Amino acid sequence: MISNQILQNTIEGLKSIARVDFCVMDTDGKEAASTSDEMSQCGVEASEFAKSPADSQEIQGHQYFKIFDEQQLEYVLIAAGIGEDVYMVGKMAAFQIQNLLVAYKERFDKDNFIKNLLLDNLLLIDIYSRAKKLHIQTDVKRVVMIIETDNGKDSNVLETMRTFFGSNNKDFITAVDENNVIVVKDLSEGDNQKEIEKAAKGMEAFLLKEGMGGIHIAYGTVVKEIKEVSRSYKEAKMAMDVGKIFFDERNIIAYSELGIGRLIYQLPIPLCKMFIKEIFGGKSPDEFDEETLTTINKFFENSLNVSETSRQLFIHRNTLVYRLDKLQKSTRLDIRVFEDAITFRIALMVVKYMNYMENMEY
Repeated sequence: MISNQILQNTIEGLKSIARVDFCVMDTDGKEAASTSDEMSQCGVEASEFAKSPADSQEIQGHQYFKIFDEQQLEYVLIAAGIGEDVYMVGKMAAFQIQNLLVAYKERFDKDNFIKNLLLDNLLLIDIYSRAKKLHIQTDVKRVVMIIETDNGKDSNVLETMRTFFGSNNKDFITAVDENNVIVVKDLSEGDNQKEIEKAAKGMEAFLLKEGMGGIHIAYGTVVKEIKEVSRSYKEAKMAMDVGKIFFDERNIIAYSELGIGRLIYQLPIPLCKMFIKEIFGGKSPDEFDEETLTTINKFFENSLNVSETSRQLFIHRNTLVYRLDKLQKSTRLDIRVFEDAITFRIALMVVKYMNYMENMEY
């Protein structure tokens, strides 16, 4: 169903061109849009006209026209004034609104199809038959991108993104819940990973300009068949969740960049707790002081290089060695040894994952 705001914008535009007032009412005579307050009193006449067999009629100094949607009467259009010129303008206005109904219905059908496609609610044979009916190409490259903002529950985010993409009929912008906006981006012109990243940054910049905050964008891998779009969507969802845990400093994250975080995210919490207990005994990395945590993180950032780490921490090499020895005594792990470093690194990520999931429960 076309929105009343779209109807209002349409008849205001028509009035500015033809200098004729219009009013659109439903079949019960309730006003949907109007350019004149006086015409809102024509509800009774509009309701009676809707029941008549005529497609157009002159009533009390106004021209009345019926607007159909697939042979179903949808609206009554009233044009102020009489005469051949007003009749012709009214006919043109009715034709314009009827075409809008067709266009928006097709858009609604496409939007509904994309939602069901993302959620795996369609059989394979239905995917291709409905795509053909809706004139959607089935064998082009696409990627699914998810956008989340602090304004997530505000429908303006969805409309803002539709404004960003404009009249582009290759990309699909929709939402399957109140928290995220989903973009199914067409990559038929050979967009590579850098181009996808560029598009994500463009969306982020546009949202910032529109006053949106807390922006996070995640995207899946590129798929070549329409039936695989749901897979890219699932990947984008995981990238959004995992990105918040392990890449919280980044606003844009790709599924292909998740690394081991993707595996940890799929672990059950009881197994994580068992692992941490085996590694650290009764302790937790959360109990380390700030100095120790800074040392550990900087050591990992510099690929276990003692000299470079001590230089960046502005401490003597022996001081760093002393800190690492102290850490080894308390944890039985020497992070200067590659195998122990991997174990320690994974343990830190597991703890971060556990803390995030616990916070999500509250």
